[in-house]
Amino acid sequence: MKTLQQLNQLNSCHQEAVMKCLKSRKNEIKQALLGEIVDISCAQLQDFDWQLKLALSSDKIATLQMPLLNLHLDVKEDGEVKPYSVEMSKEELQSLISSLEAANKVVLQLK
Repeated sequence: MKTLQQLNQLNSCHQEAVMKCLKSRKNEIKQALLGEIVDISCAQLQDFDWQLKLALSSDKIATLQMPLLNLHLDVKEDGEVKPYSVEMSKEELQSLISSLEAANKVVLQLK
């Protein structure tokens, strides 16, 4: 959008020349931008494991019967593998799955 506003300040001959350059280098520009996006986060998932548990009670409720997921992630960051663990309820897991599906759609569109 900002580029279009700046182009409008040029005369039509210069606008055409700039647009021609941008169009001819579209793939190179796209690859450069994708490279910058990848550099934002260099962390990579190395391995994962999960475990389903059933919480039978809590300090507040005598009978709970609530399923919980323990998710263990091994993430490689700056050459070092760091373990992360998180416990999620069914609703939190569904939210995570939805977020990951949305992120996957974005990645597929960038390819």
